[in-house]
Amino acid sequence: MNAVVPDAAAASTADRLKITEIFLSLQGEARDAGWPTVFVRLTGCPLRCVYCDTAYAFHGGQWWDIEAILAEVARHGVRHVCVTGGEPLAQKRCLSLLARLCDAGYVVSLETSGALDIGCVDPRVSRVLDIKTPGSGEVERNRWENLPLLTPHDQVKFVICSRADYEWAREVLHRHALQARCDVLFSPSKSELSPRDLADWIVADRLPVRFQMQLHKLLWNDEPGR
Repeated sequence: MNAVVPDAAAASTADRLKITEIFLSLQGEARDAGWPTVFVRLTGCPLRCVYCDTAYAFHGGQWWDIEAILAEVARHGVRHVCVTGGEPLAQKRCLSLLARLCDAGYVVSLETSGALDIGCVDPRVSRVLDIKTPGSGEVERNRWENLPLLTPHDQVKFVICSRADYEWAREVLHRHALQARCDVLFSPSKSELSPRDLADWIVADRLPVRFQMQLHKLLWNDEPGR
């Protein structure tokens, strides 16, 4: 259940973020899949991927003071926190929120499009970096300068829309030796590619990647706040 939004007038302008929702669910993707996790979804995104399933976070939202965000996260009583969007890094004060969450002892992950600089993100945060395939419609927005910044603490995700996307992602994987930097995840686009096809391609090519599906979609479909 989503929390009551605090009074925006009481928040300091310097310590506010625009938030679409904060909720407790299971992490459905990446290394921490299955863990009860508090999701802090920031409002706004400069990209428009064709398969986006959180377009409701592009606009609207409410201003939250960082102290209020921390209090709401603590109220849920779990160890894992995922800061997501939209594109969280489009709000500069996201960096302060990430550091404060780490200071509070949470296991923190950041879901980011890969279009913005990840270099200033607190190194305690696991950065889950999307690489946009041609099928996403946003391949030109990839910030390739991010790749040398990746560490074993981070993760890279490709959402695959077609066989052409798969072959493109396979080439990027090998050209940048991504598997030597961090975990690499391949996911099928829900509406465009059969999960079985993607799984078969990965096995046939013996790719050093993890196949994943969105656990939360399998459990709750597109129910908001889950």
